[in-house]
Amino acid sequence: MSPATKLLRELVALPSVNPAFLPDKHPYAGEQRVAEFLAAVSASAGLDVMLEDVFPNRPNLLARLTPPGKIKQTILLAPHFDTVGVSSEKQFSPQIKNGRLYARGACDTKGSVATMLTALITLAKSKQRPSETEIIFCGLIDEENAQSGSRALGKSLKADLAIVGEPTRLKLVTAHKGSLWLKFETRGKSAHGAKPELGVNAVHEAARIVDLLETDYAAALGRKKHPLLGRATINVGTMHGGVQPNIVPDHCVITADRRTLPGETELTVQRELRALLKKKKLRAILGESKSVPGLPLETNPKLPLVQQMLRSFGQPKPAGVDYFCDASVLAQAGIPSVVFGPGDIAQAHTTDEWLSLAELDKATRMLIAFFETLS
Repeated sequence: MSPATKLLRELVALPSVNPAFLPDKHPYAGEQRVAEFLAAVSASAGLDVMLEDVFPNRPNLLARLTPPGKIKQTILLAPHFDTVGVSSEKQFSPQIKNGRLYARGACDTKGSVATMLTALITLAKSKQRPSETEIIFCGLIDEENAQSGSRALGKSLKADLAIVGEPTRLKLVTAHKGSLWLKFETRGKSAHGAKPELGVNAVHEAARIVDLLETDYAAALGRKKHPLLGRATINVGTMHGGVQPNIVPDHCVITADRRTLPGETELTVQRELRALLKKKKLRAILGESKSVPGLPLETNPKLPLVQQMLRSFGQPKPAGVDYFCDASVLAQAGIPSVVFGPGDIAQAHTTDEWLSLAELDKATRMLIAFFETLS
């Protein structure tokens, strides 16, 4: 069993479910078990370790490999510790079958955690460690909810490059879509169900808006394309309205997920939607259903360190991904950011989440090879 596989088996057995997915004070909630375990692993390997509380008992972990000479550049390795919830406790019991490790978090993103820390520990023990490059493993909390870990890190640390750990199928990613959660509120007039003509049905108005968003608006988004990310998209995820069948509903709320492209902002998206509703004579109060919108990522692939990674990986050009992650948050804080890790996002959040162990080990070798190119 390789060092990365051994570490991954230990990590997935430690529950670190984001508290947003659990009732208050649930025993599986929070990232502290993982942070403390990896702090001990990192310290025993000679790394300088610090736990920084973002919330009580929810710390980011910083494990630093300091070069022997003057620090000329700093690189961050930034996977996240938290996972989504589970449907069964068995998901915390790793199973290895046919070269795959099955468990909650194996793909998203404890595989990246194991890859990045194993690579850094290997480098720390090597005679080829960089003489002027500082590398910091930054295990982050709360990526699956509000990205509080990366937001705190961006305020406290500066670096020349952040490599954010997510399942990218071993591709170096320089662009990802943003995620804007929108809320549409319709108002009507209540009446008895036996006399619906006396009321105004808010659910009916909302249904017309859903149809518009999922047809005409979605088709129009196909005209917005990015060379790495393809088209912008929208998905209506929830609709709530009414009290009971014999009352004309006077209120309904729709929420939708709008995946944005570089160059689009919260303001431009809301402006185009308000114009569309006005054109179609549909009435709704438009706002956000999430307090902090996730902006798209677009890092310049010509940056020297990004070019160095691409050459090291043998990858002719960078890739893009549909999902949002901590890379955008760190980039907005002024840290050029890319995304890399083993696994496929198609496995993330699934009941039978798994990761290829061959891919895990290859990702580790790829990072070590990149580290060895650093001065």
